[in-house]
Amino acid sequence: MAKRSISILTRLLTNPSSPFTAPTRSITYMPRPGDGAPRTVTLIPGDGIGPLVTGAVEQVFEAMHAPVHFERYEVRGHMRKVPEEVMESVKRNKVCLKGGLATPVGGGVSSLNMQLRKELDIFASLVNCINVPGLVTRHENVDIVVIRENTEGEYAGLEHEVVPGVVESLKVTPNLYGNLIANTAAGIAGGTGVMPGGNVGAEHAIFEQGASAGNVGNDKIVEQKKANPMALLLSSAMMLKHLQFPTFADRLEIAVKQVIQEGKWRTKDLGGDCTTQEVVDAVIKALD
Repeated sequence: MAKRSISILTRLLTNPSSPFTAPTRSITYMPRPGDGAPRTVTLIPGDGIGPLVTGAVEQVFEAMHAPVHFERYEVRGHMRKVPEEVMESVKRNKVCLKGGLATPVGGGVSSLNMQLRKELDIFASLVNCINVPGLVTRHENVDIVVIRENTEGEYAGLEHEVVPGVVESLKVTPNLYGNLIANTAAGIAGGTGVMPGGNVGAEHAIFEQGASAGNVGNDKIVEQKKANPMALLLSSAMMLKHLQFPTFADRLEIAVKQVIQEGKWRTKDLGGDCTTQEVVDAVIKALD
């Protein structure tokens, strides 16, 4: 783990108000200094199920009157690079909410996810894997926080096209292990569909689904509009606490947990057959 990652972890563990030092920890994480004023957040819906789940967040934020304005940009994984106006937006707003961006295979096209992390120096990935009441799992009392380096190892993007169609890539294995650990821990705790996460650096933060963050779903889920929005909603609660809106964060988290625990409104990955909109409606109702 890089020195910067160790530094941010030290701040988390020594902060008295951080959930990491509390006897019982909520899904959301450390607060970040701020004045509580309304904030503008860059929104990248992304590919596949991304527009569905980010749209779910927008609806819920509107229903709860969250003091957040989204600055939306359409970015697709097949693009050669992140548009400059998008990068400038994230730099200006400091915070971004993002759906999955498809990662191209071969052809010398680098991942836009990696471009964002490297350009913004977002070096630490945080994933909180914890049992959620209402979801039956083989293992109980799971409460794991995975923190891994975000810009080195497999995800450093150190690759180039030596000849047309042939890409040479430098790989270092430890970072990949961190990703595997996060996905495994999420599976043990209840599934990647309910695990929040964020990517943070000294100046910027990007919030997205915690485990399998690059997941864009499949065509069937998109056509049927049955993507699970819970992970991104919980990541949005992390974002709200990061923006110094703890009351809104707790209200959202409680509503999401209530819907999960009731078990009536679930997408297929959680044992149900609901659409994204049906789940969103249930969460909005639970806000009351």
